Amino acid sequence: MTAHPNAEAAPLPASFPFSAIAGQPRLREALLLAAADPALGGVLIEGPRGTAKTTAARALAELLPGAPFVTLPLGASLEHLVGTLDLGQALAGHALKFAPGLLARAHGGVLYVDEINLLPDALIDSLLDAAASGVNAVERDGISHRHAARFVLVGTMNPEEGSLRPQLLDRFGLCVQLRNLEDPAERQAVVRARLAFDSDPEGFRARHAAAEAELAASLRRSRATLADASALPYGDAVHEAVGALCIAAQVDGLRADLVMLRAARALAALEGAEAISEEHVRRVAEAVLLHRRKPGVEATPPAQAPSAPPPSAAEGESAIDDGADTGDGDWGALPAEPVGVARVKPLRPLIPAASLAKKA
Repeated sequence: MTAHPNAEAAPLPASFPFSAIAGQPRLREALLLAAADPALGGVLIEGPRGTAKTTAARALAELLPGAPFVTLPLGASLEHLVGTLDLGQALAGHALKFAPGLLARAHGGVLYVDEINLLPDALIDSLLDAAASGVNAVERDGISHRHAARFVLVGTMNPEEGSLRPQLLDRFGLCVQLRNLEDPAERQAVVRARLAFDSDPEGFRARHAAAEAELAASLRRSRATLADASALPYGDAVHEAVGALCIAAQVDGLRADLVMLRAARALAALEGAEAISEEHVRRVAEAVLLHRRKPGVEATPPAQAPSAPPPSAAEGESAIDDGADTGDGDWGALPAEPVGVARVKPLRPLIPAASLAKKA
């Protein structure tokens, strides 16, 4: 079907302001950390549907000046992602030319992958390589090409629909586990905000314009600070706190240590702190260790137990112990009770005894 020549392209719908997202404080903080330092390796968001995952990712792109928001569809091929040979130029007899893919389009912005656990491993490997290095290297189809691909990777998944291999999980910088809102007042406030936005998007955005501008300015300042290698150096106390937390979580390798240090530095830059403190380390630790902690290890080691109570449902997340069983087993079952064995009378043959005597 051909579009009418006078038909105009439909404008993109307005995005919900990032500053107005309520009920998911850990999600907001993790996304801001990844935006301040994209080299962290992106954010993996686990949780059920309808918990503001896509809304938050779209809103984050608006805080970055001129940042594109690129979505990777589930049916995408590896060539669609990393780029490939420009067949049109090749068939026309011209020199080989590289046709950029989604990684090139996402440079400087946000690359969003919904249900990343359903993607082929080859695509996930390429995604994580580019997110960590900031460079997309293509060696295929007679092409050797490298281009900048620095973006904020945001992947979502529902653990009920499958999981990622531990090797892939470890390469995500941060991980956030979302819960359904259980506090009635919090739930109603989020619904009212969404209804207000849907009824008057421009008016709603205007009311949050000052907060959005403040967040965008904070990200610009933090990126400039983090680009200065001499700013916010790591002290011995910070190194000791990071090492203790990673050892207690029994993580494999040293990637968790490196990511935790970078995340603590990014948090200090966002807050305009003069130095990285142990408190910055403790605040980012759970997002770094959640997907790397060995099964059965407590979420907070006794030596590092916080003095404040765990987050309540009023903060947008239920107070669930991360070290407890997540419901894969039959958590409500009781142990089996012993049952006595009753003696049963012996079975009698259906053939009359007289017939048996004659046959004998």
